Amino acid sequence: MTEPTHDEAHGGALGERLNWLRAAVLGANDGIVSTAGLVVGVAGATDDRSALLTAGLAGLLAGSMSMAAGEYVSVSTQRDSEKAALAQEKRELREQPEAELEELTELLERRGLSRDVAQEAAVQLTERDALKAHARVELGIDPDRLTNPWHAAWASFLAFTAGALLPLLAMVLPPAEWRVTVTVVSVLAALALTGWSSARLGAAAPGRAMLRNVAGGALAMAVTYAAGSLLEVAGA
Repeated sequence: MTEPTHDEAHGGALGERLNWLRAAVLGANDGIVSTAGLVVGVAGATDDRSALLTAGLAGLLAGSMSMAAGEYVSVSTQRDSEKAALAQEKRELREQPEAELEELTELLERRGLSRDVAQEAAVQLTERDALKAHARVELGIDPDRLTNPWHAAWASFLAFTAGALLPLLAMVLPPAEWRVTVTVVSVLAALALTGWSSARLGAAAPGRAMLRNVAGGALAMAVTYAAGSLLEVAGA
């Protein structure tokens, strides 16, 4: 008889995975809405396939690069802050080891341990790896798994691109008379799916999230299509 295995993810690994999945879903959602609004707006003004393709590609590239750059800057700032906090903690451990041991004990006490157990745990954690213990308990940082700005940038770039491709292809591939209809239906279905996915990842009821997503996307397309149609009427 084989021993049972237990492969369920726990703690930080599970939380990190859920954060990445949620970011991917939201990035794809942004790509869908922004590109759909752009190509539907252009379709309100012209039915020229080249113009639609040019506008869609420009929106896809601009949006994906903007998302990637924003994530890189944001996560780089977070990583710099984490490194600075770890450097300060390392200095305090070197200069005030007894005070840091007492601080760790008190932090463990606040988590529900008795004084004696917290003190013993603090001593053992400090002997094993003082910096890692303080980083995890005091700062909420895993020194071995600092945030990576390049991973975040590429993830945002790919998620936005994947989402943006749907309305772009839905607009340029069908015949002219079906372009807007196919795009609107495809986009609303995709937004319902991303709304459901984001709700499930957050353990929330999917109905309201799906309705918000679909309503927001429909409003964006309606506004841009109306603007494009007015420009066509005005001869702009």
